[in-house]
Amino acid sequence: MGEPDASTAPKIVAAATSALESGRTHYAPASGLAELRDAIATRTTEQTGRSTAASEVTLTHGASAALAALVIALVRPGDRVVVPEPTYSLYADHLAMADADVVWVPSAADGSTDLTRLANAVPGARMVILCNPSNPTGLVMDAHAMREVERIIAAHPETLLVCDEAYSEIVFDGLQFVSALSLTSIREQTIQVGTFSKTFAMTGWRLGYVIAPAGLAKKIDLIHRTVNGALCTFVQDAALQALATPQAELDAMRVEYQSRRDLVIAALSGLDRVTVSSPQGAFYAFPRIDSSLSSADLVEEFARGGVLVRAGSEYGTSGEGHVRISFAADGETLRTGLARFERVVAALPR
Repeated sequence: MGEPDASTAPKIVAAATSALESGRTHYAPASGLAELRDAIATRTTEQTGRSTAASEVTLTHGASAALAALVIALVRPGDRVVVPEPTYSLYADHLAMADADVVWVPSAADGSTDLTRLANAVPGARMVILCNPSNPTGLVMDAHAMREVERIIAAHPETLLVCDEAYSEIVFDGLQFVSALSLTSIREQTIQVGTFSKTFAMTGWRLGYVIAPAGLAKKIDLIHRTVNGALCTFVQDAALQALATPQAELDAMRVEYQSRRDLVIAALSGLDRVTVSSPQGAFYAFPRIDSSLSSADLVEEFARGGVLVRAGSEYGTSGEGHVRISFAADGETLRTGLARFERVVAALPR
């Protein structure tokens, strides 16, 4: 599963419990609590250097609803939308709802975003959707790549850049994450999608958000509140507590995920029929398996061997031959799964 194995921190749970016990059980404002939008705007300003106002923040029922709302609000039937892949599979579903003309951009040989292909695909596009850090590969676009993205988008003022940064707090090896919001020359074209799910282990709470120029944010908010209604009041109270989490606790989480990453990559790198790049962020590995089987068939073989993975082809044609492994699990579970994984690989047809 693509979720942290840890439970939500007790202080966050206590904030929700206190809210419920104090009668915070009625409708919140349709666009969310003003104090939470203020807090997210302040945190965004601090993290990205982009001066952000509450009017640019849209609160949503998880990042999934954020993505759906912004696509429905901003994409018309027949609009071209460029999506580098392999990438999060839900984008395809949202774009299908909008009847968009999707242009898939295959990855470079190393699995990273092919910036030349991206530049060639953008002219005339309504939107580009990036997932950074990447689900499923765990690759992170460095400062050079992000500046190149900025150059590409700046040359096409009619094109919007949507950057799904759900895993922005989970990056490894001292890498400095570069948010799309820090690309100042395309401020009026840039939209960030964020969530409380990964950083704060709040997947079941269903709380995400969008940061966008105020005019676009108003359109996204209108769609979201029309389709979904108001968010839970006590969940927003809990989110305010989550934003007060000491940085040391977030750093400890990152260190733990990195140790799990190291465990997984050490095991996979020792298999002669497996090729894998070391993830720089998120909590996924995306190994390629040397076999005549398709990704979907590989998933079945691994399941019969007692380990569950996702088919690489779910994430785009560049993912065929790969499977996605989640290392958002404890070390003992990972070691057991990796041992089973190795046994299955050894028995696969070539």
